[in-house]
Amino acid sequence: MAVGILLVTHIGIGTALAAVAGRLLGSLPLAVEVFEVSFDADPDAVLPAASAALRRADGGDGVLLLTDLYGATPANIASRLARLGTPVRRVSALSLPMLLRVLNYPELPLDELPAVAAAGARNGVVHDDA
Repeated sequence: MAVGILLVTHIGIGTALAAVAGRLLGSLPLAVEVFEVSFDADPDAVLPAASAALRRADGGDGVLLLTDLYGATPANIASRLARLGTPVRRVSALSLPMLLRVLNYPELPLDELPAVAAAGARNGVVHDDA
């Protein structure tokens, strides 16, 4: 069994990040599902499809929900998914460094992955004065 990852993002973001991660890593060590939300999506209308994506991502040890923007519709949908019974943890401000960092620690339990994700995001920011 393993933790799954569900990227809940605006259109185009989750698919692109998952594709780049797959290209860089060759194969993904954790199951990654993508659920993208259009800008005019009705959260009530898309919740069943989001729930199905959550179930597909769950490898038996829960799901790490990564969203692009806290407070936006994808993050609000992720918040609703967290109340459906599957063990989940949520982290916003999804970036490629965050996703790659999580994928490099597939053996960690769900409770430890949010800190790993946040570290990946922080360490992925470099202020270059050159």
